Order: sequence, then C-alpha cells, then structure tokens
Amino acid sequence: MSGSDIVSGKVGFISLGCPKALVDSERILTQLRLEGYQVSASYQNADVVVVNTCGFLDSAKQESLDAIGEAMAENGRVIVTGCMGGDEQAIRKVHPDVLAVSGPHQYEAVVGAVHQHVPPPADHNPYVDLVPKQGIKLTPRHYSYLKISEGCNHRCSFCIIPSLRGDLVSRPIGEVMDEAERLVNAGTKELLVISQDTSAYGVDMKFRTGFWQGKPIKTHMQQLCEALGELGVWVRLHYVYPYPHVDNLIPLMSEGRILPYLDIPFQHAHPDVLKAMKRPANEEKVLERIQRWRDQCPDLSLRSTFIVGFPGETEQQFTYLLDWLKEAQLDRVGCFKYEAVDGAPANALPGAVPEAIKQQRWERFMEAQQAISAARLQNKVGRTLPVLIDEVDEEGAIGRSTADAPEIDGNVFLNGEQTLQPGDLVNVTIDQSDEYDLWGELAG
Repeated sequence: MSGSDIVSGKVGFISLGCPKALVDSERILTQLRLEGYQVSASYQNADVVVVNTCGFLDSAKQESLDAIGEAMAENGRVIVTGCMGGDEQAIRKVHPDVLAVSGPHQYEAVVGAVHQHVPPPADHNPYVDLVPKQGIKLTPRHYSYLKISEGCNHRCSFCIIPSLRGDLVSRPIGEVMDEAERLVNAGTKELLVISQDTSAYGVDMKFRTGFWQGKPIKTHMQQLCEALGELGVWVRLHYVYPYPHVDNLIPLMSEGRILPYLDIPFQHAHPDVLKAMKRPANEEKVLERIQRWRDQCPDLSLRSTFIVGFPGETEQQFTYLLDWLKEAQLDRVGCFKYEAVDGAPANALPGAVPEAIKQQRWERFMEAQQAISAARLQNKVGRTLPVLIDEVDEEGAIGRSTADAPEIDGNVFLNGEQTLQPGDLVNVTIDQSDEYDLWGELAG
C-alpha cells in the first residue's frame, strides 16, 4: 500500500511502559487528532500502527519487540518510538521492515513519520473538527497523569534513563498549571504528578519565576504543590526523592491541600549497597524523617520500590534491609530482583548474585512486607475513608482511598453497590482488609 492509496487517516496506537510514556502517547495522539487523524481500535482498520516502547529492562525490551512483531503481523505498517527507539539497530535486527524509529519524547519525529506514510486527511477542517481542550487521554476521565519534567540528573548505577531521556528538563510552571486546570475543568478528579525526579522540579531553571492566572509563581516543587492544591481535586505525588524541601510538603498534606501520599524510590537500605547503586546512603536519617512526617500527618501513606540481589549484596546486607523495612513500616512496597540493563554501570560490578538466591531473597522480602501491609490495613478497619470510584461491574463498585494510586496499589471494594459511577467521590466505612485491599460500605 502506498501513501497515495490511503484516504482514511486512521492510526492505531500501542503504549507500553511507565506513566511518563503514557503521557508521551497522549501528546502524540493529541497532535494527530488536531491534524484530522482518527484513532483506530483495531489493527485491521488502521493505516499505520504506532508502538511507544519501553527500553529499561530486558524483559520490557522483549515485551516491546513482541508488541512490534504482533503489529507487523496484523497490520504490517509500523512506526516505533519511545525508550527502546533509542536503539534502532536492536529493533531493526528483529523487525527490519518497520517504517520509522525514533527515541523518547520525540513527538515531532513520530508525527512526521505518520505524515510521510499516511498523509493528513484532505477534508479536515481544524476550525470545525475540534479536539477537547484537555487533549486526548488514555486514562479514565476522572484521573490524569501530569508530567512536570523530562530526564534525570542522577546517575544511579543500575539505570540508563539519563542516556534514554537525557538530563532534567523542567516544564515551565505556567504551562504545567494551565494543563492541570484544563484537565480539572474537563472532569479530572485526581492529578498524578509524575517525572523521573519530582523533587528536582525547577533545578535546571534555577527555580525561575513563571506566571499562572496573572500571578508570579516559582518553578519549584513546593510552589507547584501549593498551586495544584487550589484546584480542589486529589493531587498525588510520584517519584519523590527525599530532598530536604520535601519536609515542607507534609503540612500541605495534613491540611488536606494535597494527598497524604509519597512515592519515594528508596531501592535499598544498607549503606554499602546504596553506595554501589550511587544512591544517597542516610537510612538512619530517613527513618527519623519518616517518624517526623507521621507525627505531623498521621494519615501519611508511603510507597517505595526496592531491588534485591544487586551485585555484591551479601546475606548480612539483605538481612539489614529486612530489619530496616520492619522499622520503617512502609504502607505500599514493590520489589524487583536485580536485572542487568544494557549500558548500565552496575553490570561491571563484581559479586553477581545467583538467580536462585535472588528469588529466595525476593520471596523473603515480599513475605515480610505483606505482613507489614496487612497490619497497616487492618488498622483502617472501622474507619470511614474518602474513596474515588474507578469502575462499577456486576459485583459492585471498585475504588481507591487516598493511600492507593491507580494500577500499582490496592483497591477498596464495595460489593453489591450498583448506584455509583466512575469518578464519584464517596465516604466508605471499612469493615474488612487483607494484605493489599480493603472492603467496605457507603457511610450513612
């Protein structure tokens, strides 16, 4: 099929990876819709398929290659972008006939490739064929990801994000707030603030003053949170490094201006492992800060991720991590077995941990954390909590509390409740819990 044969202007889209990639996908789709393209729900009806890839872990790369392969088999006209797109050779080695390859947040390159292979519809009138002000969203109407920056200035030894996405580039605060306001006006009830390093927002700009609603406002995490807190919706913070100024956010949480929720990627606790990871090694001070935060904001929920089986990790160091975990009493925790990433400095470190030991440590870690999570959720039984409804099916309503981010944390189940709609914010009295989820009834 040649470009001249294509008249429908339908684009299929596959978005893989993290929420930051999802935002990239939304921006690409918004631009394509502005130009008159339609989004196809099937391979068969699409003139071209765009695959936004993930390239962080080998398993994610394989998933991306499989998705490209499926699109090639079902459609045959595929444009590749995203984090794995930075390694065009690896993609073309497996799928030599893809139409074009580009790296992460290269929106213009993706749109340009679509133009080349599927010309914009000739009958499109931008003054009549309108796109919603909030743009195209891939999440449900009631929650939205708000990306505040791209790239990262850290050089963690297990990570290649800076080589994929570059150093930190913050979005102007006025632009971020305008987007947030548009999303809220369009029905968003929860804004999920994301970046590679949310705490570093504005560092690259030296915290330059911008403007929102005619008022000066610094490009800084605290000022951003204060402004977002004025919008009257849930504001949830992800990927927060525990810089000193994070302490200033806790009063905003205790006052109800932003959600009492922090997603902090600790990765480990033992100082020697953290040093090998090129991460801050101040675990004792972290424990002290966690206690201070909880004293100021008792409802604070903390989520984190950890890596076990990092090169050189000893049994004593792993046991130290378990002891730290029990003392920290984090609410939500994800754990990954160390996986070598092409190009990561950690690959050259001595002391590779055998896969069997990685698996054993992962199981021990998860067992310890499940007990912690179960106890912390049990403490919520009998309480009445605000819950945002995500879906309603034949069994009842499913929502989330302030302690639960979509797709990564737990749920609140209201069995038999059929009167609610997605996006409803209701008060729920909790009557049951397990290690992940809560059950309850609408508060009278």
